[in-house]
Amino acid sequence: MAGVDYAALKKGGFMRQKQKGFFSLRIQVVGGNLTAENIKTVAEVAEKYGKGYVHMTSRQGIEIPFVNIEEVKAELAKGGVKPGVCGPRVRTVTACQGSEICPSGCIDTYSLAQELDEHYFGRELPHKFKFGVTGCQNNCLKAEENDIGIKGGMEVSWVEDKCIGCGVCEKACRQGAIKCEGNKVTINRDQCNYCGRCVKSCPTDAWEGNSGYLVSFGGLFGNQIYKGEQLLPIVHDKETLFRVTDAAIDFFRDHANPGERFRLTLQRVGEVEFRKKIREAYEGK
Repeated sequence: MAGVDYAALKKGGFMRQKQKGFFSLRIQVVGGNLTAENIKTVAEVAEKYGKGYVHMTSRQGIEIPFVNIEEVKAELAKGGVKPGVCGPRVRTVTACQGSEICPSGCIDTYSLAQELDEHYFGRELPHKFKFGVTGCQNNCLKAEENDIGIKGGMEVSWVEDKCIGCGVCEKACRQGAIKCEGNKVTINRDQCNYCGRCVKSCPTDAWEGNSGYLVSFGGLFGNQIYKGEQLLPIVHDKETLFRVTDAAIDFFRDHANPGERFRLTLQRVGEVEFRKKIREAYEGK
């Protein structure tokens, strides 16, 4: 295909296949959610223009192999389906079902994934950049594998006059952070991981939880593996959260070499300056 701008096609979600003249089209899926209409449209396009099947990617995406280009995009648009992106830019935001569906969830993951997608999706950067949102410490989305991972948590407090001393919270706490002795309950804050199990298990609402976001930076899972680091206390509001994520992406944009992942940038530049920028964003400076 002489004169084809393959870089532009890749930016628009079309990836060259090993079979000459064929492309695999990546669909934009936010937080793992598609409407029934979206799914019907994808199926119809795969039947009509592909080979009747789709591939589910490891990041909740859908790819339709063996397609051509413009007619497929137009057909998908009729069902509200947009192409994804590839290459050096912010990729699809992944998310578990969160507190709207899952009993363990501490945050509404899908609405947050939508906001992150609206704010960042497709932004040009020195290399690809991934967000993952998970609802609780069960960590179904493996938040720390992402360049920025966001995990739901709860900062908890004990309400003495509601407590009946049943000990359910102590049994529910997997960190051994809660001790019940007679009518007195204590919590070791250094051991608490913000899972919120005490709040969810208490039969008398003697534990109250203030939901928030545990943010990790610099995760990498590929040729090199690195667990993203939580560098801040729990974040309780979206305004602060987006200041922090803006600061992280701006740091990557300003310091990364072309083709260099976020973690490798932090290792090369050094984390002292990054920690300073993140802390300033967290404090609203």
